[in-house]
Amino acid sequence: MPSTSLPAANPFAAPSPLPYGLPDFAAVRVEHFRPAFEAGLAQQRAEWEAIASNPEPVTVANTLDALESSGALLDRVQAVFFTLVSSAATDEIRTIEAEVAPRLADHSDALWLDDRIYTRIVEAARNLDESTPAETRWVLDRYRTLFERAGITLSAADKAHLRELNGRITSLETQFSQRVVAGMEAAAVHVPDVGELAGLSAGTVSSLREAAQDRDREGYLITLGLPTPQPVVGQTTNRTLRERVHTASLSRGTGLDSASDTRQIVLDLARLRAERAQLLGYAHHADYVAQGATAGTTDAVNGMLARLAPAAARNAMREAEDLTIALQADSPDAQLAAWDWAVYADRVRGQRYAFDEEALRPYLELDRVLTDGVFYAAGQLYGITLTERPDLIGYADGVRVFEVHEADGTALGLFLGDYYAREGKRGGAWMHTLLDASELLGHRPVVVNNLTINRPAPGEPTLLTWDEVITAFHEFGHALHALFTAVRYPSVAGTSVPRDFVEYPSQVNEMWAWHPQVLAHFARHHLTGEALPVDTLDQLRASQAYGVGFDTTEYLAAAMLDQAWHQLTPEQVPTTPGEVEAFEAAALQKAGVALDLVPPRYRSTYFNHTFGGGYDAGYYSYIWSQVLDADTVDWFRDEAAEGTDGGLNRTAGQRFREALLSRGHARDPLASYRDLRGRDSVIEPLLRRKGLL
Repeated sequence: MPSTSLPAANPFAAPSPLPYGLPDFAAVRVEHFRPAFEAGLAQQRAEWEAIASNPEPVTVANTLDALESSGALLDRVQAVFFTLVSSAATDEIRTIEAEVAPRLADHSDALWLDDRIYTRIVEAARNLDESTPAETRWVLDRYRTLFERAGITLSAADKAHLRELNGRITSLETQFSQRVVAGMEAAAVHVPDVGELAGLSAGTVSSLREAAQDRDREGYLITLGLPTPQPVVGQTTNRTLRERVHTASLSRGTGLDSASDTRQIVLDLARLRAERAQLLGYAHHADYVAQGATAGTTDAVNGMLARLAPAAARNAMREAEDLTIALQADSPDAQLAAWDWAVYADRVRGQRYAFDEEALRPYLELDRVLTDGVFYAAGQLYGITLTERPDLIGYADGVRVFEVHEADGTALGLFLGDYYAREGKRGGAWMHTLLDASELLGHRPVVVNNLTINRPAPGEPTLLTWDEVITAFHEFGHALHALFTAVRYPSVAGTSVPRDFVEYPSQVNEMWAWHPQVLAHFARHHLTGEALPVDTLDQLRASQAYGVGFDTTEYLAAAMLDQAWHQLTPEQVPTTPGEVEAFEAAALQKAGVALDLVPPRYRSTYFNHTFGGGYDAGYYSYIWSQVLDADTVDWFRDEAAEGTDGGLNRTAGQRFREALLSRGHARDPLASYRDLRGRDSVIEPLLRRKGLL
C-alpha cells in the first residue's frame, strides 16, 4: 500500500508558508511531483476510508465537512502541476501528466462509486433540522446528485466497466491536449525573408523574429494560436502568406504531421463518451451533460442554436458580398477565400467607419490596460485595489503577482497575471485557481489569469489588439468570481458552477472595457500619454457592429459540431480516421453553417475545449451565458445606473457581487440570477446585440 507520508524536504509535504498559501514555485522541481502524487492519492484514500467506516452516528461534521476537508496534499500538488501543464509544460511534465491522468480518474471513481459514503450523505441530509444553513442543505443534495450521475446505483459489473471507461477517456483527453500543443508547434510557419511579411507592423515583425530565435531558427516564425483564425492572416497584405498560414491552421491534427494526428482520438473519445452515457442511463453524452447543466435538455440546447444559426449565416454571407467588392477592387478576377476575410473585413470596416485597427494599438499598452483599465473598473465597482508584489515569485518568467484588498484594507487574496505566450504554453486564454476560498478551510483565494500575447522584443512595449483588451477584461471577470467567493465549502467556490453558467459573469465584465470613463483612463498613447481621440473611439464603437455575422457563425459552427459528435450513439460514431472530416462536413451542412468562407472557430482535430475535456458537449455554454450577460448589461445600464454613469458605481457593483459573484455554486445559479434581475432571463437583448432580430 502506498505511503501516505511525504519527506519534509518535498515542498508539497506541508502547506506553503508564503502569503495566502501561494505555492513556493521556486522550491518545486520536477522530481517532487511523482512522490507527492503517490502520497496525496494514498492520503485522501485513507481519509475517505475513515469517513466510510466511521462507527459514530452520521453528522454533517463527520461526513460532509470531512469530505470537503480531505485531500489537502493532493490539492497542493495538483494546483501546481496542472498550472505547469497548461502554462509551462516540458516533455517530462507531459510524461508525468500521461502517467497520472488515468490514476486520477480511478481515484475519482473510488469516491463516487463508494456506496458507504453515498449512504452517509443520504442519511446526513435526512437528519437535518431547521437550523441547518441553506448552503449545507444545497451541498448535501448536490453530492447526492453527483453520486447518482457518477453511477453509484449501477451493478458491480457495470461499475467495473465504468471505471475502465473513465480511465480510458481521461487518458485520451490528455493525449488529445498534448497533441494539440504539438500540432501548433508543428504547424508554425517559417518565413525566411522579411519581404514576405508585407503589411505587418514593425512590432509584429520583431515579435516573429523573437519567436524564431526562441526556437533557434533563422528568419521569422509565425506561431499559431488555438482557434482557426490567426492574427497574422488579418494583418499581412501578402495573399500567398495568408493562404499558407490559414491552411496550416486548418490542417492541424489531420495527419499531415503524424506525431500530432488527433483523428483516431476524436473517434475513440466520441465512442467511449457515448458508451459511458448509455451505461449511466442517458441517450448520449450531450444528454448527460445538458441534464447536469442549467440547460436541462439537449432539446433546449438544439433549439437555441437552431434559432440563431440561420440568421447568423445570412448576415455572414451579406458581409461576404461587401468583402468580395473590396477584394475585386484590388484583383478584378479574384474570388474571395477564407484567408481574405479578416483583411478585407478590416478594410471595409475602415472605409465604412473611417477606422484603422492598427492605429488603435499604440493606445493599448498592456500594463496600462491592466492597471488603468481592468483593475480600475473593478475598483470603481467593488472598491478593491491590486498592489503588485515583486517579492512573490510566479511559476515562469513574466508571471506577475498582485495582492488584492477590499476598500477598507481587508486582505482578499492574490491575483497572478500570466500574459505572454511561451513554448510549452497552450493557446488561448483562461483562468484557474491555485487555492479556492473556503470558510471551512480558512483559505483565501489565489487566482491566475492566462493570455497568450506575443512577447515583444526587449525594450519594446506590449501593444494589444482590441480583442486582446476584451479578453483581459473577460478573464478578470472569472477572477472576480473566484476572488469574491463567500462560501463555506470549497467544492462550490467561485467558478465551480455549471459550465453553461460559468462564462456569464466574465462576459458581463467585458462591458467595462467600453465604458467611456474606463476607456478614457486606460486608452492613452504609450509614448505621449495622449488620450485616444474621441473620433477614433466613436469609430471603434461603430465598427464593432460590423462583422457580427462572421463572429457568430464561426462560433455556432464549432458549438454545433461539438453537439453533433456528442449526440451520437456508440454505433453511430465513424470508425476510421479518414471519416472525421467527412462527418464534420456533413454535420455543418445539416446545421446550416457549412460556409467555406467561415470555417468553424475550431475544427474537430484541434477542438481542445471539447476533446481535451472540460467543454465536451458544452461549447454551447458561451452563447447560453450570453443570454444572461446581455440581459444583465441592460440591468447595469438602465436600472443600476446613477445618473449618466452607465452602472459604473459601487451600489451596482455591490449588488452584483452579493447576488451573484459571491455565491459560487452554494445555491442554484439561476436562483442567483433571479435574485439579481427579479425574473428569468430573456433572449431579446442578445438578439439585438447580434443583429438577429
